[in-house]
Amino acid sequence: VEQAALRAMADEGIAPIEAADALEALTSVDVACVLEREAQTRHDVAAFVDVIAQDAPGAAGWVHFGLTSSDVVDTALGMALRDASVSVLANLTTLRDAVLQRAVEHRETVMLGRTHGMPAEVTTFGAKLAGWWHQLGRDNQRIVDAMGGIAVGKLSGAVGTYSGVGPAVERRVLDQLGLQRDPSATQIVQRDRHAALLQALALHAATLERIALEIRHLQRAEVGEANEPFAAREQKGSSAMPHKRNPIVSEQVCGLARLVRANANAAVENVALWHERDISHSSIERVILPDSFLVTDYLQSKVTWLIDGLVVDEARMRANVAAQRGTIASQRVLLELVAAGMLRDDAYRTVQSAAAEVRDGSRSDFAAALADRPAVVELIGLDRVRQLCDPGWAPGGIAAIFAELDASCGPD
Repeated sequence: VEQAALRAMADEGIAPIEAADALEALTSVDVACVLEREAQTRHDVAAFVDVIAQDAPGAAGWVHFGLTSSDVVDTALGMALRDASVSVLANLTTLRDAVLQRAVEHRETVMLGRTHGMPAEVTTFGAKLAGWWHQLGRDNQRIVDAMGGIAVGKLSGAVGTYSGVGPAVERRVLDQLGLQRDPSATQIVQRDRHAALLQALALHAATLERIALEIRHLQRAEVGEANEPFAAREQKGSSAMPHKRNPIVSEQVCGLARLVRANANAAVENVALWHERDISHSSIERVILPDSFLVTDYLQSKVTWLIDGLVVDEARMRANVAAQRGTIASQRVLLELVAAGMLRDDAYRTVQSAAAEVRDGSRSDFAAALADRPAVVELIGLDRVRQLCDPGWAPGGIAAIFAELDASCGPD
């Protein structure tokens, strides 16, 4: 940023071309010297300016000419956050592709759908994955939008009024660095931009936690429908209990996602600053910005690993459906009875009582319980009752769920 600013000032006839050439010849910064100097100045940017001016004597008096610290720091930060966002988006694409592949693979893998943690109706594992794929797509768009808001800079001086250098210099610098101008900058780029980016990362982390939490639930022994990869001969699930295979990576993801959300809250707190600026935002940004990107990158790699290696037990999924002994067909039976002329509440109570008999063990399965109710048999017949309660039934709306995924897969 300092090099671009001095070159722009030279191009505008403000600074000597030789000064810009001298600063551009400097290809590295002695960090140890900067830190040593900062111990004296107690100002990081001032220390940085002193050292590069010393190392590029031909530019000495012109280094940082007309600039304030935030002109340099916030503009550099805009570049760093833009580039970090590009990396996150690339990894998100890799993850989304992995989810898409497994969704297509399990498009027709019938399993229990659960609400409140309890058996509801059948769905497919592919439909579950399709929901993750769509949500990751929304994450992608939120990060793209936030990246557009953060890829900005400013060189408008101490309170944003161009008292040091004019708009022409700023325009040249930002064009060279590939940034937009913040039209509302004071001494700093306004922090709602940074908050929006961290909110986007927090929502993405929440999606990753949603995926990991579902895997944790499906791996529970009483469910047993999907499991994290486990190196059976080398990995140890517990130091005390050799039989254990714990969902440790999924738990890691759920824990670290909380950190990203907490950082997003801190970023929101940074929006309101005194007057044209204070530095209450600065210290915390040195933690929350790099940490949020590093953690997000780590979570993406772990969830991609989970999806790629997820062990899906289709037989257990079918067994868990069968274990409901037909009761998960209750809505289909209810709707059939209503369509055949029974009042809805009467139909509901009839179906509910039949399901209760299956649960308490007085009937072997839902079809048998319904068959003992003359009103049901009279309205829809025994054959239709058995058809509705077939445990191999699969929902017909899967094609609609997969319409967009099918388009994303291409002609193959």
